[in-house]
Formats: sequence, C-alpha cells, structure tokens
Amino acid sequence: MTTAYDVKILSTGAYVPGEPLDNATLEKYVGPLPDDVLEGIQVKTRYWMIDPVTGEHRINNSRMAERASRQALQRAGVEPGELDLIVVCTATPEYTLPNVATTLQHYLGLESVAAIEIRGACAGWVQALDLARRQLADGTARTALVVGSEAGSPVLAPHFLGKDPARVRMRDRLTLYTFGDGAGAVVLRAEPAGEAPADEFAFVNACVGGLRKPGMEIVGGGTDVPQAEQLRRKQLIQMKIDVPGTTTFGPQVFVRAIQEMARKDGRALGEFDAIVLPEGNADYFADEFESAGLSAEEIRALDGRIVENLAEVGATGSAAVPLSLDAGWTSGRIKPGDRVVLLGIEASRYIYTGLSLTWQAPPAA
Repeated sequence: MTTAYDVKILSTGAYVPGEPLDNATLEKYVGPLPDDVLEGIQVKTRYWMIDPVTGEHRINNSRMAERASRQALQRAGVEPGELDLIVVCTATPEYTLPNVATTLQHYLGLESVAAIEIRGACAGWVQALDLARRQLADGTARTALVVGSEAGSPVLAPHFLGKDPARVRMRDRLTLYTFGDGAGAVVLRAEPAGEAPADEFAFVNACVGGLRKPGMEIVGGGTDVPQAEQLRRKQLIQMKIDVPGTTTFGPQVFVRAIQEMARKDGRALGEFDAIVLPEGNADYFADEFESAGLSAEEIRALDGRIVENLAEVGATGSAAVPLSLDAGWTSGRIKPGDRVVLLGIEASRYIYTGLSLTWQAPPAA
C-alpha cells in the first residue's frame, strides 16, 4: 500500500544585503530618472551586495542564500542535519560549477544531501518549490529547503562605475533603479497524511515566448563566442532588457498565468486569499491588465489579494517570490487556512509558473 504524504511549508526566511539604497542616494551614482518613470516602476529602495561607490563585493550569492536558509530553519525549529533535499534557484551564481545548492550545502555543514540548482530567475523559484514538493509527496525526501537567491548588482555595476552619472544611458538607469539583490527560503516537511486528506496543490508552467525576441538577456561569461572575442566587448557581462516588449507582453503573460492557475485550481480569483506576485501592483504591469484580457470582475477580485514588496526590495529575480512570501507571512497578511497562489513571471523567454496551496504554517513569531 502506497503511503500518502501531506507536504507543508513550515516557515520562510529572508535576507537582503547591507542598508537600503533609496532613490535619492542612487541618483548620485547613476543620474536621475523622470518622476513619472520612477512612479511607474514603484521601487523606492533596493539592497545591493556591492558597494555602489567602489563595486567591491560585501557578500556573495551563496552566503545570502545561507542567511535566508538559516533564518527559515531556525523559525521552523529544524536543524540543517534534518534536511534530505536542497533546491536553489538563481540566475547569478558565483561559478558555473559547482552549483550553488552544493555550495549552500557546504556552508550548512552537510556531508551528504540531495542538492539541485535551477536557473530560472523570476519563475524558477516556483519551479524549484514544485520539484521539492513532488519529491516530498512521493516519499523520496522528508524535509526540504527551497531557496531563491540573486546577486544582480555585480552585473549592473559596469553600467555606472567610473562614469559621470550624467552620461549613464537612460535605459541603463531604468535597469539600475529596478533591480535589487537578496535571498528567500522556505522549509518544507512531509508527514504521513493519515485519515485526513492531504493538501491539494495545483501547478502551472509554460514558456510562451519561444518565438519572440528575448525580453531580457545577460550576455557574457558564457560560451556564445570565444573568450578572446568576449574580452573585446565594451562590457564583459551586460544585461539587456527589451523595455517595450516586457511592458506590453509581460502583462499578457501574467493574465494567461493567473487565469490558467484559477482553472487548474478550480476556483475563481475571488476565492483565493492571497496571490503572491512580486510585480503585481507596479503601474507598468497592473495598468495593462484589462487590455491583456482580464475582465473587470477579475481585476476587482485581485484588489487587496496581491502580496508583494517590490517598493521595498526592488525586482530580485529568483528571490522575488520567496521574499514576497516571507513579507506576507511575517506581517500576518498570509494566515493559516488561506488558499495562496505563488506566481512567478520571467521575462527572458516569458516563462510563467504558478503553484497554489493551503497555508498551514502558524503565524510567524
């Protein structure tokens, strides 16, 4: 007889590096953005792992992952040695190899554990969570740590370091004002379900931009051309964003994702208690919902249900969903019994991924 397991999130953890970098301070280094653009992106502060004056690294990606992980483990009352599985999502690892999950394993002092890295950026952490959930649900593992960690500021630094702020390109400023660094984590555990039915999860995942121009690219440091040719580029590593494309197509990806999520879960949007969507309240995103296909009723249903902290931490890629989830849980916005959707939208090839679950962790201490 196959044992049924009930998989629960026990706790969350979060880490952002250094002091908050507000818009007024950032303007001194990279130049200003027009007020209406600032209002549109809605980011008030962000946290960078680099010193914005020198570019020096004050921490690294894996150490941020460790900080968030230790907080989540402490809140859950779980020792690192109890972990069977670590899944980490990042788009900005220190090295091509070893993978960040194994480096985190080393920092946690674990001789042996299953360690998986996913490179999925904004959508990848939800993919990582579902992968871990499935391994717990089938009995492969009992206790898992799922982490999203992003160190984007080292990629952004060449856009402004050593330059007159007035000469930083406006499109580069938009990127610099938008992105932040950080890490978020959750601890999951599987227990035999017993007579009570196990929680029902719903999962959606698709790449809908396979034939489109990439919305975002990080070029350099890979194997696209010989290293000698890479060294002749103006910047060794460069982040490129198709601003018009992401602004117009991004909301369409969200609408498709949230509508599919509702169908898969068998609920109307108004029946969810919380929708964790890191950019869900940004003007450039939310203003396009109706034209992207959300009905007036669906838009009203979203009001008050979106959980995000974009204004405080910026766009944090792989860390965005777990950082928003942590903010929602620790603030009391997400409570036991709530039906929660975790939704990630990734712009490079327009991937969406979503997972719905019933929140079972007690209120955060």
